Amino acid sequence: MGSLVEVIKDEQKRKAVIDDCVALIEAEVAEKKGLSGMAIKAGYKTVKSIRPGTIPMALHHMLDDFAAKVDPYWQQCLSEGKDPRSFFTDKRIEIANALLSITDARAQRARNKVIAKTYNKLRPTAVDHVAAAMPRLADLLKKYAA
Repeated sequence: MGSLVEVIKDEQKRKAVIDDCVALIEAEVAEKKGLSGMAIKAGYKTVKSIRPGTIPMALHHMLDDFAAKVDPYWQQCLSEGKDPRSFFTDKRIEIANALLSITDARAQRARNKVIAKTYNKLRPTAVDHVAAAMPRLADLLKKYAA
C-alpha cells in the first residue's frame, strides 16, 4: 500500500506534492462564496502578500506533519477497498480536525503576528472549509500514494 509519508521523502516528488497542494488550496479559495468567502479570499491574499512563496514554504514546513496525520486514514481507505473520495468525504470532519491540529499549533508559535491574527480570525470556520477540500485531498493522495 502507498504512503504519502514515504512519497514525500523523495525531494522531486515532495516538490510536486507541494505544488499540487498549493493548487488545491487555490482552487478551494477561489470557490468560496458569500461573506465568509470574501473573508477567506482576503485572508489568503494577506498571507500570500507577506512574502512571495509563503504558501509553498509553509506547506514544505508542515508537509511531514500533514502526511503523518492523513496517512492512517489513507491506509484505512486502502485496506477497506473504499473509494477515496467517498471515504474522505465520510470522514471529512475528523480528518479536518486532525490537519487543523497542526496549523493550530503553528499559529500559536507564529512569529509573524499578521499571519497569526489572520489565522485566528478565520479559525472558527476552518473545519468546514478544510472538510470541503476532502474530495480534492483524496484525489491528491490517489495521485501520489496509490
